[in-house]
Amino acid sequence: MIPYGHQSLDDDDVAAVVAVLHSDWLTQGPTIERFEAAVAEYVGAEFAVAFSSGTAALHGAAVAAGLAPGDMVVTSPLTFMASANCARYVGAIPALVDVDPSTWNLDLAQVTGDAAAVVAVHYAGLPADLGTMAVRPRVVIEDAAHAFGARTADGPVGNCARSDMCCFSFHPVKPITTGEGGIVTTNNEDLAAALRRFRTHDIVPRPDRGGWCYEIAELGFNYRMTDLHAALGLSQLKKVDRFIDRRNELADRYRTLLADLPVGLPPAAPDGVLHGYHLFPVLVPDRHRIFEGLRSAGIGAQVHYVPVHHHPISADIGLKPGDLPQCDSLYEQLLSLPIYASLTDAQQDTVVEELSGLLSVGT
Repeated sequence: MIPYGHQSLDDDDVAAVVAVLHSDWLTQGPTIERFEAAVAEYVGAEFAVAFSSGTAALHGAAVAAGLAPGDMVVTSPLTFMASANCARYVGAIPALVDVDPSTWNLDLAQVTGDAAAVVAVHYAGLPADLGTMAVRPRVVIEDAAHAFGARTADGPVGNCARSDMCCFSFHPVKPITTGEGGIVTTNNEDLAAALRRFRTHDIVPRPDRGGWCYEIAELGFNYRMTDLHAALGLSQLKKVDRFIDRRNELADRYRTLLADLPVGLPPAAPDGVLHGYHLFPVLVPDRHRIFEGLRSAGIGAQVHYVPVHHHPISADIGLKPGDLPQCDSLYEQLLSLPIYASLTDAQQDTVVEELSGLLSVGT
């Protein structure tokens, strides 16, 4: 099976994790702090706070930002549900605007002044242009789960040049992995402190009352990353630029190999922007047949995503059929082809050959 995404690990990664297993700390130890510092330096942010998953990172960002019941939080419909659910976790109101057909990211120009926050998804690894917001909400959170290693004209995604916080995921199919894990970057010291408290039960040490003493004033969660995960992340971080270069090389090959096929290609990065290419989504006719045909041929194609407003949980958003036509039109044709740093040219050729054969049957 050629999966749509896969981790790229080597002996250095294994050795890094084994070293922690032989150390005194498996969790809440110094490797987490080293990983946070390394990520902050890589993206050019003041602070980075590690979490147990990308979803936990989004939840932490919503809490740290002070989002609360009654606040409207706008995000993209073309994303995993966590981008909208981070609003629900704090009792806020998720809202959706349609995607821009030229980028497949949410159309930030449609964000209105009644929004308390926007969760800007960098779909497939193409950074959303935060400079296109007509009105800046009180809180801007980047959902950069797809975009670690990507860059904009403002610098690396995660430097928070135009946002309050940026959330990454380190799931195995992402550009680098910690197994499971996530991180929030920010340039705001108060937000960083709130994130750190929230991920550890909102514990506040009170050494003035005794070295053992602490207090919990607000609801927090156990969203800590372990030192094992952080060690893997540190090792992977050394290779991220190579991984992103390979993903872009594979994307360029796809564009060449698919040029003469009846396939819609994903938006390319504009000048001055580096695409992360977590995904390589294309548009195909008769998507169900093509999907099943590729799976039968041992190619793990996938669909990203069932739109947020298509799920029963989203009934409270109040959208009617046809309210988000650009997203719905894309969804009917979307198919993610395999792309990851260790994918070989020969494997990619096989994917294209199988896809070409299936497309020819449908003509």
